[in-house]
Amino acid sequence: MALENKLEITDSGELANTEEKLTKIKAIELFESGYLDTLKAGTFDALSKIHEFLFGEIYDFAGQVRTVNIAKGNFRFAPVMYLKNALESIDNMKQSTFDKIVEKYVEMNIAHPFREGNGRSTRIWLDLIFKKELGVVVDWSKVDKEDYLLAMERSPIRDIEIKHILKNALTEDINSRLIYMKGIDNSYHYEGYNAYKTENLK
Repeated sequence: MALENKLEITDSGELANTEEKLTKIKAIELFESGYLDTLKAGTFDALSKIHEFLFGEIYDFAGQVRTVNIAKGNFRFAPVMYLKNALESIDNMKQSTFDKIVEKYVEMNIAHPFREGNGRSTRIWLDLIFKKELGVVVDWSKVDKEDYLLAMERSPIRDIEIKHILKNALTEDINSRLIYMKGIDNSYHYEGYNAYKTENLK
């Protein structure tokens, strides 16, 4: 079964393909419209607006904090009952250095505030912080996908790996659409209806 969606697609594979195509179109629009640069970098408000922009044509919950608990493998993301407090804490985290920005990114990944589409939205959010604070972005074409996913899985316990991977991929070419679009490449994210175990709240 597919996640409930506005397009009334019932096959999960078809939904994943359609979602990828539509979000890439919306991501280009987000980049070229200049809307992204009007958002306050590093805030959940900015992340929720990015998510709503990308997924608003697909899901009713676009931009909304999830109301189900989710887990990937043996890792449980922040429980719904603590999610609001977690997002407020992340908003207040400093973002003046590379290390602090990545630490904020790791915490947002642990929070995983949306039912679907966290990876793509949060990578755009991360690059927006880097761009505003340090004048750089991640050149995702220089990031090995498997290394990245493994490092992100381990990051709640040990963030040195993800810091190393991202630091080696930084570029000052902050206005390149090609570099920006690599961040939402489908193979960088592990979200998706079949990837998560969910528990609907009673």
